[in-house]
Amino acid sequence: MVNSLGDLERRVMEELWSSAAPRSVREVHAALIRDRDLAYTTVMTVLDRLAKKGLVVRESAGRAYLYAAVHTREEMVAEVMHDALDGSEQDRTAALVAFVGRVTPEEAATMREALARLEAKNPTPSPN
Repeated sequence: MVNSLGDLERRVMEELWSSAAPRSVREVHAALIRDRDLAYTTVMTVLDRLAKKGLVVRESAGRAYLYAAVHTREEMVAEVMHDALDGSEQDRTAALVAFVGRVTPEEAATMREALARLEAKNPTPSPN
């Protein structure tokens, strides 16, 4: 999902993720033109394209639309990771081992905590 986004689409998504409330084309455009010269209509087209892809929702607000991301950045990254791990069990295991081998000690601690919470919610049945 995120990997299939172009540079401008990614920047627009970053702007939406950074906001607690839905944003108008004008607001997204104003934020993006600080870094690069962009036409208002270009930002409008990108937001429309993201809506058609199902990555943002659009709601009417008078004569304008407000846009918000459907998923959080973390949810989209998790989906990309899950898609990347799609394959045979052997390939998936090898990819997970390689990934874990590259995390920092802090990230490893976070992963252990997340796994502990998951296991507490879904305990493995004991063999009889």
